[in-house]
Amino acid sequence: MLGCVRIATVRQMAQVITGEGSDGRSYVRRAMVELAKLGLAETNGKDGKHQIWNLTPAGQKALADGNELPARPKAGTGAKAVRAGFGPHAVAVTDTILAYTDTVLGGRREYLTDWQVEVNHAIKETGLSFNTDAVLAVPTKTSEVRLFELDNGTMSQARLAKEVWDYERYAGHRVWEGARGTIGGTYPFWQRHRYTRSKTFPRLHVVLAGKAEHLLDNRLQALTAAVHGITIAVWVNTLPRLQRGEPWYEIGVDDPHRRRARYPEPVGR
Repeated sequence: MLGCVRIATVRQMAQVITGEGSDGRSYVRRAMVELAKLGLAETNGKDGKHQIWNLTPAGQKALADGNELPARPKAGTGAKAVRAGFGPHAVAVTDTILAYTDTVLGGRREYLTDWQVEVNHAIKETGLSFNTDAVLAVPTKTSEVRLFELDNGTMSQARLAKEVWDYERYAGHRVWEGARGTIGGTYPFWQRHRYTRSKTFPRLHVVLAGKAEHLLDNRLQALTAAVHGITIAVWVNTLPRLQRGEPWYEIGVDDPHRRRARYPEPVGR
């Protein structure tokens, strides 16, 4: 689990490995202490009273050597994020992953290996670069991809809206392809260089957390207004509602034709 989500508390790990209705926190706590003695795991901070655990570089190497997960050579351990004060946000991301797995994917724990966190999306030519909090690639014939952005109540509403619009800017960027001297053509950057098997730009899921539910409802309404007219599929929910299995709110619809008209075509060679 730590190899996928990087950061988790004992409560979260027990939620994954123990049966319904049972409490395996004591077992997990003892296991983490043993892994720490072996130099495979460590704790660098707390979320409230709960210690936050992550693998060490040696722990990641041991996991990779065991072929338990797909190779992720650039993945960090998450220790720096915790020490920098981002532990509560990372714990909320893990809660989002667990809640989505439980309520949308039917609690099928094998799907946990299909998650990645802190996935960079960048376009060098335009300078656009941002990290997606979590990406889910469901192993189907179409390699269905879902993007997740979590706001833990720490950013302004304007900044949250900008982060959502960044996804449209990423989706709208096109590249010119063709041999020199030929007519050539343009293609969406994401479709050629990132999600090559996706027919549509992956849906963005925005999860709101970190505040009382009535305040999260206010943020949801504000975000809905701020991204009105966006041309990518955007669904939003609060973390408490997601954990209860309540439906998502659709606040953006994928519209590749309108998106193409909104962003300039690249100049051919």
